[in-house]
Amino acid sequence: MSFRDLHNFTEMMRALGYPRHISMENFRTPNFGLVSEVLLWLVKRYEPQTDIPSDVETEQDRVFFIKAIAQFMATKAHIKLNTKKLYQADGYAVKELLKITSVLYNAMKTKGMEDSKIGEEDISKFKFDLSSKIADLKAARQLASEITSKGASLYDLLGKEVELRELRTEAIARPLEINETEKVMRIAIKDILVQVQKTKDLLNNVASDEANLEAKIDKRKLELERNRKRLQTLQSVRPAFMDEYEKTEDELQKQYDIYLEKFRNLAYLEQQLEDHHRMEQERFEEAENTLRLMQNKLKEEEKRLLKSRSQPGVPEAALSDKPAWSLSPSERPSTGLSLWYVVDDSNGLTNTQLQIGCLV
Repeated sequence: MSFRDLHNFTEMMRALGYPRHISMENFRTPNFGLVSEVLLWLVKRYEPQTDIPSDVETEQDRVFFIKAIAQFMATKAHIKLNTKKLYQADGYAVKELLKITSVLYNAMKTKGMEDSKIGEEDISKFKFDLSSKIADLKAARQLASEITSKGASLYDLLGKEVELRELRTEAIARPLEINETEKVMRIAIKDILVQVQKTKDLLNNVASDEANLEAKIDKRKLELERNRKRLQTLQSVRPAFMDEYEKTEDELQKQYDIYLEKFRNLAYLEQQLEDHHRMEQERFEEAENTLRLMQNKLKEEEKRLLKSRSQPGVPEAALSDKPAWSLSPSERPSTGLSLWYVVDDSNGLTNTQLQIGCLV
């Protein structure tokens, strides 16, 4: 297989008018479907009247198809094809396909050149109808193939003429003896009688064989009936371990039901616990957010008090150096606000009370 062969094959098939597009990548791997289709198309183009089966589903059909194509091309076009390479259906099959394609391509080129020359002259003189001669042409091709085969067999027979001539002359020259002829006829008759007796014996044996076969069939039927009864008996007998098996199966079903119930309860409790933890976490985050807001408010209140220290009529707690939230309850003014907030952590283990005092 070569790149040049693949290129020439694709170009020739395109020039011949093959309906499908053939690329050089189609023959990288075996592609018997494409090869069979191309072969059938080329044979039909060479002789449209040919009848070659196109079934290539099984291995036997493919072998028969390749042999038919090779035989047709050998007898009709005198083109010898390598069936083994064609059956491979890869790049090596392209060389065999080129043998047919090149013949058709050269014929098309020659016909084109002749048509161009005739077109320059007066082609009206050379017009004739070949449609009526197609049947005669087919018969002539068939006769040519028969003549070739008959000639080969005649050549082989003529090669044996030297040996057969002496035997024929000796047989013709030998006088015919009645006694010898009678002897040969008696021998032949005896052989025929022996064969007739053998045939009669075989017929008698056929009757005895038939009786033997019928006896064997009856015996087999009795054995079959006996085995069926035994099978029914075995199916009707209850095994000894069947009670224990059924009891164990019932206990297993009960245990399985208990397992399912506990599994469902466990899954439900795990879901409830997860929901409780989520709610506690949300409450804790909400408490933290509230505490953070209160701290921010206290810081803003402290800043406001620090700004109002220089103003007259300010309480002593506001004018002191200590912040309002750090004063003791006795030092705070009577017009204060006490806020108690209870914080509960997510685990529910401790409770913390926070007292926040601020001035209003």
